[in-house]
Amino acid sequence: MALDGIVINNLVSDLNTVLVGGRINKIAQPEKDELLLTIKSNREQYRLLISASASLPLIYLTSDNKPSPMTAPNFCMLLRKHLNSAKILSVSQPGLERIIDFEIEHLNELGDVCIKHLIVEIMGKHSNIIFCDDKKVIIDSIKHISGLVSSVREVLPGRDYFIPHTMDKLDPLTLTASQFEEVTLQKPMPIQKAIYSTIMGFSPVIANELCVRASIDGSMPCASLSENEKIHLYTQVAQLIEDIHQKRYTPNIVYRGKEPVEFASVPLSCYGSLEEKTFTSISEVLESYYADKNAITRIKQKSVDLRKIITNALERNHKKYDLQLRQMKDTEKRDKFRIYGEMINTYGYGLEEGAKELCCLNYYTNEDIKIPLDPTLTPSENAKKYFDKYNKLKRTFEALTTQIAETKEEISHLDEIQTSLSFAQNEDDLVQIKEELMEFGYMKRKFLGKKGKKMKITSKPFHYISSDGYHMYVGKNNYQNEELTFKFATGNDWWFHAKGLPGSHVIVKTEGDELPDRTFEEAGRLAAYYSKASDAEKVEIDYTQKKNVKKPGGGKPGFVVYYTNYSLMIEPDISDITKVE
Repeated sequence: MALDGIVINNLVSDLNTVLVGGRINKIAQPEKDELLLTIKSNREQYRLLISASASLPLIYLTSDNKPSPMTAPNFCMLLRKHLNSAKILSVSQPGLERIIDFEIEHLNELGDVCIKHLIVEIMGKHSNIIFCDDKKVIIDSIKHISGLVSSVREVLPGRDYFIPHTMDKLDPLTLTASQFEEVTLQKPMPIQKAIYSTIMGFSPVIANELCVRASIDGSMPCASLSENEKIHLYTQVAQLIEDIHQKRYTPNIVYRGKEPVEFASVPLSCYGSLEEKTFTSISEVLESYYADKNAITRIKQKSVDLRKIITNALERNHKKYDLQLRQMKDTEKRDKFRIYGEMINTYGYGLEEGAKELCCLNYYTNEDIKIPLDPTLTPSENAKKYFDKYNKLKRTFEALTTQIAETKEEISHLDEIQTSLSFAQNEDDLVQIKEELMEFGYMKRKFLGKKGKKMKITSKPFHYISSDGYHMYVGKNNYQNEELTFKFATGNDWWFHAKGLPGSHVIVKTEGDELPDRTFEEAGRLAAYYSKASDAEKVEIDYTQKKNVKKPGGGKPGFVVYYTNYSLMIEPDISDITKVE
């Protein structure tokens, strides 16, 4: 989502706490629409990233530095001229607009104290960073907007700065019950849309959250609300506004599995059972959310070709499997043809020439049966014809039995590889998956580097430490599963895996100790989380000592068998398990 007015208000509150009174020590412009300010305040150094990117406008405090171009752009040079060693007097937000105004004090060339404003507008494709004097006259901006581009407002040097009132929205900080009912709830549209389209700074997510808190279906029209429902909905709105006034914020990110879904400055109950993680500041939320989102997006882009190869191979094998099952069903009548042949050999001596059927007693079932005959053939030739059909179907059955097992194993293998892709966190994790796909002929082998050397494998299994101090390892792919189970683990170490599902092998090193129950549970949760059922409420986990796990002859990487094991049902939640980076 874009940063809404509430998130901006939370951010302004945080920036006021740490930056006001601080001095701008360094100004950089890493990208054409991005600034990185280094600010010294209260003997601490802070970096403020400001991006006016049309696709991803952002502003937050970060610990990361970014390389700058060799030659600073003109806008950066202008800011350096005026704002080097300047003091930040205040950070403010007009209403709940998606605008942050930095009021800055500096000395001009004559040593006189001057006031400037650095205004950051976070408005999607219209985002901008505007530098103004004390009278809000524009000195320059990171993006120039002429009258040809916008008929509403020009953003050019010498023009007066103003906030465009393109939509007449209500200011939530001064909103009354009568305004809410007379303006918002009179709109001929769904309740949720009426809220975010009439109240400044409220996003669709916040509008939906308010409806959920009020136990109202936000997709229903405003006209459907009863008086009690209107009162209850406004109570929720008023409570949220009071939280904003009192700066009661709960910066959080909602996750679906490992993927961040949404972020906000208030708790989001509208996402039900999805995991919600809270943070100490909204800057941490923004940095974590977009870092995770970008990492997931980047790895998805890098793995798109692999996903396509696996998906196509799975589709082919599922079609082949379905065809083989249909063919197998056709072989079910093979024994009928054998019995027909035997009955003809037993009773056919009394048949008249040219007979079209044989009625006789089936001595296997003691029931009368009718056997169709070819009148142009003798009884023995009819019997041979049925025995030939039986033998053909028998050979087909035997061949299909092997083929179906092979196809099922191949589908399982591809499912495992596909699941491994969801665990990949960087390009290094994709190398072994590519290697496996090449080894089994799903993609052509490509050698990289000089002298045909393969790409170096640097990916390592996930490493966790249980609450009781035991080391737990999780394979990211089939090769790592194989290595963990059969090369790394020793006989008395414990092995965990989701029952009957593609997923990681989890190894717990016992060091000869008897494991506590809590460590068993934590290892089980890891096996559940790193499986195809990571979104399920409960997952069944098989676990046993490594000495009981065997590799079948000719088995694919990571495929094992075991006949002695314990089982547990566990939630796939690993939020409280310590990960070793």
